[in-house]
Amino acid sequence: MQEYPLSNSLKINEMFETIQGEGSFTGMPAIFIRLQGCPVGCPWCDTKHTWEINPEREQSVQQVLVKQAPDDSWFSETADGILRLFATQGYLAKHVVITGGEPAMYDLRPLTSVLIDAGYSVQIETSGTFEILVDDKTWVTLSPKVNMQGGYEIVDQALARADEIKHPIAMLKHVEELDALLARPATNPAAQIFLQPISQQKRATDLAVATCIQRNWRLSLQTHKYIGIE
Repeated sequence: MQEYPLSNSLKINEMFETIQGEGSFTGMPAIFIRLQGCPVGCPWCDTKHTWEINPEREQSVQQVLVKQAPDDSWFSETADGILRLFATQGYLAKHVVITGGEPAMYDLRPLTSVLIDAGYSVQIETSGTFEILVDDKTWVTLSPKVNMQGGYEIVDQALARADEIKHPIAMLKHVEELDALLARPATNPAAQIFLQPISQQKRATDLAVATCIQRNWRLSLQTHKYIGIE
């Protein structure tokens, strides 16, 4: 049985307000909460500094939020404390994206419930390698990471809970991996399907466009990278 870090001690690598650049909520103002810790090991990951939870890297809230600490630093905060930080930071967005790292390493039911009760819509972005513990009203974006170096499998509960499946692809074998996941009985048949080219490569983009047209799927571009925002 999986063990989860204490939910009253979430380890946060960064928190910021921006525009969601991917998937169903593209273009929506959002508050991003990036949690520290991920054992999955995706080779193309652009947040590798979130992988390790080094106790020596724990810093104050202020040092992390203003980016005066090393990239792999983090601070601990409770669900209620995170909600208070939204106010002190002056955030205006009403959509919250919990990402990582791998956020499903944590029991996120307290945080997601606090945010939803406060009037926020909440989205979690996960690799699908851990069971997802969130409030029932949370939108789950599953970006399945198959055959990564960490050796983790995609779990049935994550496939069943997914509201959207946003699959990163670079070559045909990645489309075939998605087909295999969609064929699993546990997969939510109502989940929206997105293909997202890895690293904005032209070859990957061309493949994603052609496949989306062929399958009537959707294309997810990392819009924030194209317009130069976080």
